[in-house]
Amino acid sequence: MFMFQRLIEGPSVRLSSVRHCHLALVLNILVLSIGLSASSGARAEQAHAIAMHGKPALPADFTHMPYANPDAPKGGRLSWGLLGTFDSLNPFIVKGLAVQPIRAYVVESLLARGQDEPFTLYGLLAKTVETDDERSYVTFRLDPRARFSDGKPVQAEDVLFSWQLLRDHGRPNLRQYYAKVAKAEAPDPLTIRFDLTGANDRELPLILGLMPILPKHAVDVATFEETTLTGPIASGPYRVTAVKPGASVTLSRNPDYWGRDLPINRGLFNFDEIRLDYYREANGQFEAFKRGLYDFRVENEPLRWHDGYDFPAARNGDLIRDTIKPGLPQPSEFLVFNTRRPIFADIRVRQALTLLFDFELVNRNYFFSLYSRVAGYFAGSDLSAYARPADARERELLKPFAAQIPPDIMDGSYRLPVTDGSGRDRTTLRAALKLLSDAGYDLDGTVLRNRATKAPFTFEMLVTTRDQERIALAFQRDLKRAGIAPSVRSVDPVQFDQRRLSYEFDMIQNRWDQSLSPGNEQYFYWGSAAADNPGTRNYMGARDPAVDAMIKALLEARDHTDFVPAVRALDRALIAGFYTIPLFNVSEQWIARWNRIERPSSTALSGYLPETWWSKGEPQASPAK
Repeated sequence: MFMFQRLIEGPSVRLSSVRHCHLALVLNILVLSIGLSASSGARAEQAHAIAMHGKPALPADFTHMPYANPDAPKGGRLSWGLLGTFDSLNPFIVKGLAVQPIRAYVVESLLARGQDEPFTLYGLLAKTVETDDERSYVTFRLDPRARFSDGKPVQAEDVLFSWQLLRDHGRPNLRQYYAKVAKAEAPDPLTIRFDLTGANDRELPLILGLMPILPKHAVDVATFEETTLTGPIASGPYRVTAVKPGASVTLSRNPDYWGRDLPINRGLFNFDEIRLDYYREANGQFEAFKRGLYDFRVENEPLRWHDGYDFPAARNGDLIRDTIKPGLPQPSEFLVFNTRRPIFADIRVRQALTLLFDFELVNRNYFFSLYSRVAGYFAGSDLSAYARPADARERELLKPFAAQIPPDIMDGSYRLPVTDGSGRDRTTLRAALKLLSDAGYDLDGTVLRNRATKAPFTFEMLVTTRDQERIALAFQRDLKRAGIAPSVRSVDPVQFDQRRLSYEFDMIQNRWDQSLSPGNEQYFYWGSAAADNPGTRNYMGARDPAVDAMIKALLEARDHTDFVPAVRALDRALIAGFYTIPLFNVSEQWIARWNRIERPSSTALSGYLPETWWSKGEPQASPAK
């Protein structure tokens, strides 16, 4: 402004001065114009949803999710039959065995998943979300209608409180995620802004969107990490109304639930009551289902699915069996080596034992040949590296670690061993004994011994179900041919979970469920920092710089063309580590339900969703997909 005034002061100003001022003015105007233009182009806008890659599928004015029936009737009760027990209603801490459905039915987050997309979140407690292209911050604007079950409004201070509480006292994965936030502030009672500077994690805005929100006024920080059987005050559609310790929990619909008319919730949470019944033993659990004591069952046992449903209710139509094919990576079962144990520290030992598992025999005799077998952790999806040659981007990512990724895993020619199915395959036995010899073990008659110490090769397989025990006993027979005599120890689900979470085992059976948008949880599954942190899912104790680097790369990917190679490179690094023995892959979901329960005709990409079901009444139209 001062320079502009001098230009109009009159003829006393020298021409050179005028030219100088004019030039400066023009430059300043240009700089200001460019700055405003750049600022305008970079300015983020509030949105109804956020996607990890690309854009949300549904517009801001969507009326309901495509896999939900918006006309589903309300009422009735849905009874679950769960295996195990519980001693806590707090699913956000390490201590205790928590009732996990509390998270989905009682406690809400800022945003909710769209189950038809790889990773997209839509508004729930937060009406809008805002972030920049770099995802260096995220701002949530709360819905002013949001209320906790005691009627108090959900405000920014509750979000700040929840973030601090879970960062300092929550489960390891929550602490890991929320510690990445550089700064959090509440500009007003309905707005919360997280500064993510330096996090270098493009998924973090979505992770924060899924953060459970707890009321500041109703949580005692001093006792938060202790187990409790008191139902939490939260903002979700249900409240805990009855608890029988270790046996059952009853959730009742909150008649004053604030979010019942939200588009994200239309057609969801249709039952007046959710009853969670716990059973200590798998056979007893199934017998209770046959008697109609709970309403639905996710079947994981092929023999039972094939032969076990031949009882009157199933024959006369009172029981319905659904086969659902989701679009996610196939659930895969593994025998997990605990590499913290010296006996499994040598990769050659792990490779040898992988050769000795006779999948063909087990699949035919136990699973009616219903299963397939794929190495890796993203089976049946575009993210899987198995039997697929690495592309240029994968090779670039893995170049610093080329020495530890075998050529056949890089070029896609590696295959799991295929036996003759006899249980006596000599080819795989010879290859396994060669690897064991290279690792320092020799056969002494019928016993495999450590060459230096003469100690026999033995370890314990920890199991908790009859199905796990069958596989362990079959593998025990396979190993006997190589002079290995492992023990199989069966424990109850409570002890199994305790030992698994504290890594007090040699070998267990486990399943990691993957999505089409793997992200921060991969650090929790196999990141080096999680290896010695009790409560994570890095059961094998992986400490691999290649794995860490690939997780970092997938988190930094901005588009699908960078993301997919990063995930495949992670898959290759994990396959190359031989941390597990792949058992089988499940391509379908087998759901049995009593006909008093109805479900929409449309199935979500993620598969079955009990929150979309309803109690049978008058026929209701379901939306076409």
